Order: sequence, then structure tokens, then C-alpha cells
Amino acid sequence: MNTKVTSCIVLYKNDITMLREAIDSFLNTDLNVKLYLVDNSPTDELKILVTDSRIEYIHNPANPGFGASHNVAIQKAFELGSKYHLVLNPDIYFHKETLERVTDFMDANLDVGHLMPKVTYPNGEFQYLCKTNPTFFDLFARGFMPSFLRKIFQKRMNKYEYKQHDYNEIIFDVPYLSGCFMFLRTYKLKEVGLFDDKIFMYLEDADLTRRFLKISRTAYFPEAHVYHHFAKLTHKKLKFKWITVQSAFIYFNKWGWLKSIY
Repeated sequence: MNTKVTSCIVLYKNDITMLREAIDSFLNTDLNVKLYLVDNSPTDELKILVTDSRIEYIHNPANPGFGASHNVAIQKAFELGSKYHLVLNPDIYFHKETLERVTDFMDANLDVGHLMPKVTYPNGEFQYLCKTNPTFFDLFARGFMPSFLRKIFQKRMNKYEYKQHDYNEIIFDVPYLSGCFMFLRTYKLKEVGLFDDKIFMYLEDADLTRRFLKISRTAYFPEAHVYHHFAKLTHKKLKFKWITVQSAFIYFNKWGWLKSIY
């Protein structure tokens, strides 16, 4: 039987309980699936998570970055010939039938190459993860501007987070979908190409979504629902703020600094 869905979770010294939630969520399906665990941790201690024949563990201690690590699994998905490939964060979990819902939608909408479901925190609070193409100001305001100043630009921030749209309805052709759950049509991904491995972390999802829209449609699909613990590291540690700045320079040098296509 051909593999319907391949997936990859990139690991780095993660919480075991949370990882098991993500892994079990993906494997809890009647579809023919294959999961790659690409572990960037210094040691292979997380290999204990390989408890199912559908999992392949790859120790990758050089830690080349989020996108470059996912590229390792994407190449394997190409070789395996899966119909769909899921880029999955280690802090995501979802109920049985979720994969069936997204695959059924993609099977019925052949012009869609990239899908993201409804995403909430575990407590049910909504996450606004559809976005317009970012501008440097948008990224600066969200990551560095004090909250009392951000309020001045709330209307702009709402537009950036697609809040003028109804998140209870399917939205097509979203310019930027979050990398926490990227459900991709594999042959379209092959045409689009891999993640930009020059981007260590952050904005690799914006770059890939933008490239998908050049050859296919994107879709936000609220009839499938996933839960995202979502630790906002960029707001907590200077290291991650600096990584965001580096990623922004690579992204805007590629796509332009002066404007965003909304």
C-alpha cells in the first residue's frame, strides 16, 4: 500500500510527555502513514520515543536549523512517494479523524497545495495564525515594541493576523500560514522546493507559503482542529530575538523590504 501521509517532527531536548502527545496524535489513524523524527539534540536520548514501526529516527546533532532539518525528512518523503507531507511541531496534538479530515479536503480540492487547520491553545483559546505577508514593521512591532505602543497600531496588527476574516469559515489563498502544522501536497512541494536552509528558524514558513502561492492555492481549514502549546520563545530570550532578526534579513533580502503583497 502506498504511503498516504508522511510527517516530520524536529526535536531538540524536548519534553517527553509533550512529544508523545504529538507522535501519538499523528499515528492514531487508519491511514497509511510514516513519521520521521529528526533529532537535533546533542545525544540520542529521545530515541526511546521510537515505539512503532511507522517511526524512523534520525539523529542530527549538527543542528542545522528548523527548515534544514525538515528538509532531511522531506527528501525521504519524495523518495517514498507519499501523497501528502505534514510539517508538524513537537508541541501540537489532535484527536483521531483529524488527518482524515484534512486529507479528504485535499483529495477534493486538487488546486490546494498547502493547508493549515484551526489552531487553539489546549484551553481552547484561539490562535490567529493566518497572516498577510510580513513587513519589517510588523515583525518589529510584534517582537520588540512595548505593549502600550502596540495598541496604537492595533488595527494594523489585526490586519496582519487576518482578523478581518471569519476564522470559522474556510479561507483560501492565505499569504502566510504558520509552520506549526503545514499539510502539503507532496508533488507540489517537490515543485516548490525545500525550506530555505539559510533561515535557521522563524520565517521559513512565511517563505514556503509564499512560494506555494506561486503554483497553487493555500487554505485555512477550520473543520479540522489541532491544539498548540506554543511557547513564545522570541518574547522570552534575547537569543531567539536575534535569530528572528537574522531570519528577517534573509527573508526581506529575498522578497523585498519596501512592501508586502496583502
